[in-house]
Amino acid sequence: MSNMLYLASIWVIPIIVAITFHEAAHGFVAHLLGDDTAWRLGRVSFNPLKHVDPFGTILLPGVLLLLRSPFIFGYAKPVPINFRALRWPRRDMVLVAAAGPAMNIALAVVAALTFHIVGYLPATSAQWLADNLKNALIINVVLAVFNLFPLPPLDGGRILVGILPKAAAAPVARLEPYGLAILIGLLVVLPLLGAQLGIDLDMVSRALAISTGAIIEVILHVTGNT
Repeated sequence: MSNMLYLASIWVIPIIVAITFHEAAHGFVAHLLGDDTAWRLGRVSFNPLKHVDPFGTILLPGVLLLLRSPFIFGYAKPVPINFRALRWPRRDMVLVAAAGPAMNIALAVVAALTFHIVGYLPATSAQWLADNLKNALIINVVLAVFNLFPLPPLDGGRILVGILPKAAAAPVARLEPYGLAILIGLLVVLPLLGAQLGIDLDMVSRALAISTGAIIEVILHVTGNT
């Protein structure tokens, strides 16, 4: 039981912080750029209960874990954004979408920098903090990279819609209602099908994993942890 509680404490805390700050960043940047929808609804908040989605944050990752999916992912309640209320809708949509992943990279850097104080703590506290920081680094980079995948409704898809010419952006934007199904197909169904056929169809998961590893290496190097 104590081992389970320890594992929960070193994973749940960084996950909740990563998701909460990610969503709050979207709402805060939207507020700065003219849309106060999230602000009025209380979604620019560090209260995790405002952002946790029972299916996307808890059930979906749990099911994927049980199925031994090659890539575990989930999502929080989307922060409501009225893009028409933004001062420069196309430009500002990119900035609002980028705010979430940028916040996660910032949190990953903070976690890496905090490693330097671990050695000054008592052994038990040092181990618990080190495990939390390690998981915070990994979780935040994974969340940033995953959300930058160029498919709506992920942040990367919103960024792509904002930077593409309008003629090219329109068909990408129309994919949004099907985005989650497409992701599950690419990250779960396709690799499982490939495993049954003896073919490697896990290219997307591998690309995300390589990108995540490269960013973690850069953060560790920049923060003096290598």
